[in-house]
Amino acid sequence: MDTYFDTHVWDKLAESNDTRIVYLVIDGVGGLAVPERGQSELQAAHLPNLDALAARSACGLLEIVGPGITPGSGPGHLSLFGYNPLEYTVGRGVLAALGVGFPLQASDVAARANFATIDEAGNIVDRRAGRIDDATNERLCAKIRDNLHLDADVEVFFQKVKEHRALLVLRGEGLSGAVSDTDPQTTGVPPLEPRATAPEGERTAAIVRQFVEQVREILADEHPANMVLLRGFDRYDPYPTITERFKLRGLAVADYPMYRGVARLIGMEVHPVVGDIAGEFAALEANYGEGYDFYFLHVKQADSRGEDGDFDAKVAVLEQVDALVPRITALNPDVLVVTGDHSTPVALRMHSWHPVPVLLHSRYARVDDVDRFDEYACARGNLGIRPGYHLMGLALAHAQRLAKYGA
Repeated sequence: MDTYFDTHVWDKLAESNDTRIVYLVIDGVGGLAVPERGQSELQAAHLPNLDALAARSACGLLEIVGPGITPGSGPGHLSLFGYNPLEYTVGRGVLAALGVGFPLQASDVAARANFATIDEAGNIVDRRAGRIDDATNERLCAKIRDNLHLDADVEVFFQKVKEHRALLVLRGEGLSGAVSDTDPQTTGVPPLEPRATAPEGERTAAIVRQFVEQVREILADEHPANMVLLRGFDRYDPYPTITERFKLRGLAVADYPMYRGVARLIGMEVHPVVGDIAGEFAALEANYGEGYDFYFLHVKQADSRGEDGDFDAKVAVLEQVDALVPRITALNPDVLVVTGDHSTPVALRMHSWHPVPVLLHSRYARVDDVDRFDEYACARGNLGIRPGYHLMGLALAHAQRLAKYGA
């Protein structure tokens, strides 16, 4: 069955009212049954609150991007928010810039940067320079800014993010994000030369080459951070916001820059970093009803433990989230969605293509016979398996925020 849907139909049908929608996004929530346990992480976890919620909801699976496609975190969240990720694409650099609150302007080009260690032969020894501290990072960023002299007529912004991570932003006429990474994402080899990935990227690639050459000279007397690696180049072209498209006023409660960046990209306000899962739930409670009608609460740790390959630790995160779920249900949102942006099975130690479980709770939901929140139980739900970008339309409809289509 062809499941493509033009999400711009929602833009024309969206209506304002006083209902509220909450998304609880458990990053990397999906897993796989592992032979030594005979269960997935969700199946092994004791989740009385999520299971009870599933029993009062419509359940299903979301194929976040498409069959067999493993989503990155950016496309994964855009899909959940109703932006078809095959239509709306954005590079990691732009999300990193927005995530740390950098005031991007239209047509800026941004890239993520890692301070790294290279040896005398120019080969990478450590892609993260020993995870230098923030103070060292700040000093090195200032050193680069003070000693950089590019020939091109561009403004260059280079600033600390955290530990070994930094941000590069280029501002000027005729710039393009069509530039390849300099980070080979391995050691024992030299950094890659930045190259244009399309004709319009030639000028920008030349600027980046000059930047990299000068940075290597500027940092030559430093250790361990004597080089910078760049990846995720993209040009910032503002997206239509969820207010413009769906008549929603959104608040994001997310601690990691990537997810804060996605939220800002589509016009949400972003709550200050709180530092732990319980603090995020408390922040949602404290701000519920304060001028917002769409709430995005992001939990990162399930994804991290999946990438660590730590089954018990991922189970523990899921159980911690479950214990906090009543703090959301007590708010009585008109629509509550629980899902993830992708699967991160412990068995794979990385993102995967497997559909993610989803429950949609609303007084208007067609409740099915699913009584557990896991990948295998939700496959029986009456939402079926559907593209991730369908979710926003379902949430809007269950909040009675979509007008009738046609006469």
